[in-house]
Amino acid sequence: MFRSVLVANRGEIALRVLRACRELGIRGVAVYSEADRDAPWLEQAERALCIGPARAEASYLNANAILQAAEQCECQAIHPGYGFLAENATFAARCEQHGIAFIGPRAASIRRMGDKAEARRTMERAGLPVLPGSRGRLATAADARRAAEAIGYPVLLKAAAGGGGRGMRRADDAQALERAFDEAAGEAHAAFADGGLYLEKLVVPARHIEFQILADAFGATIHLGERECSVQRKHQKLVEETPSPALDARTRDALGRRVVRAVGSLGYRGVGTVEFLLDAAGQFAFLEMNTRLQVEHPITEAVTGIDLVAEQIRVAAQVPLRIVQREVVRTGHAIEFRINAEDPQDGFRPDPGTITSFVEARTSVAGARLRWDSAVRPGYRVPPHYDSLLGKLVVHAADRPTALAAAEQALGTLAIGGVRTTIPFQRRLLGLPAFRDGVYDTSLVERLLATPGAAAAGS
Repeated sequence: MFRSVLVANRGEIALRVLRACRELGIRGVAVYSEADRDAPWLEQAERALCIGPARAEASYLNANAILQAAEQCECQAIHPGYGFLAENATFAARCEQHGIAFIGPRAASIRRMGDKAEARRTMERAGLPVLPGSRGRLATAADARRAAEAIGYPVLLKAAAGGGGRGMRRADDAQALERAFDEAAGEAHAAFADGGLYLEKLVVPARHIEFQILADAFGATIHLGERECSVQRKHQKLVEETPSPALDARTRDALGRRVVRAVGSLGYRGVGTVEFLLDAAGQFAFLEMNTRLQVEHPITEAVTGIDLVAEQIRVAAQVPLRIVQREVVRTGHAIEFRINAEDPQDGFRPDPGTITSFVEARTSVAGARLRWDSAVRPGYRVPPHYDSLLGKLVVHAADRPTALAAAEQALGTLAIGGVRTTIPFQRRLLGLPAFRDGVYDTSLVERLLATPGAAAAGS
């Protein structure tokens, strides 16, 4: 096992990894930007080093500074969290070159899955269904038009080098596709320094389902079930739950086995998620693979009892998996609400500022358990330079109706003063019949936003 791990991230995920290190008896080292100099999560580290100014490019994305900090503190490994350098194949390779373990997949796996067009081809060869689309990257708008004419409109242009909704445009006809191509390529280049695009058939309506996988360095691969991630705004997730209301046990087991076979055939190591679209006819199609820990990992931990961060660290330390597939037991239902410092009444504009008060979530629902993953507290100033996530409220109960009842109480009691948050909007979402009945799809949020006064409801 490692003696010392550097956490190359910030906020709630940095705190989460530092706590896992402490529980494993590992010395946790934090890095921070000048904007995070007084951040609460630094108190949980045994040592903290400043790696640059507020801009992420000069700090949390500064591979040279992070590697130097790791060597200075004699760290055997670096945990990248999610975002920033978590899916950067070059950084993973540089860690290995410096004799430092990268707590994540091998660089080759990150590179293969990071190019989304290559990932499609790889997973298709591995036996997973894929959406109709271009066979690779599109060189020109004319190439995109030919591909779209072959599969039929509507289509979705997507960045080959990344995700998160950046570099993504819908096109319903050839004219729209011409306009969208340059826009998507420009946005993709700005976000990922790579303007490459590919194209897929747009599935409407659809649900977004992802399977959590875990694999060690010795060829063992298991899945921990699925998560429903269809509550999204502009391809950014707001609420996740597990199990998905759309899957029965037979479908879950069958697809899970296919995922394990596909991932196992790639020689993958670490945690990851294989993401699918589920259409109205019940057909699945591979969407992408994320080669990192997901923001929504706590709901899988809640229903399985498996600490994914600790397992990540063990796998990177060359420890074999301690559990086989038949030993994975899922209990109850869990829902996660991402609480962001954003103003739903102003187009979800980020709302940085100082946290003036905090009232923790509570519930009196029998048997329900709450988890609050956050690194903020009263007096903390939310900086404008980074993601607006303040924390994640996780509700776990014996079944979905009980979890919904507990979530309603929890969101009604959770209060964060000083900044606007997404809590009122999520309370409105929770009350929607489509959500409560589990019959929603990825259009749910956009339909709600089209309702007059929806963003302000509950505030």
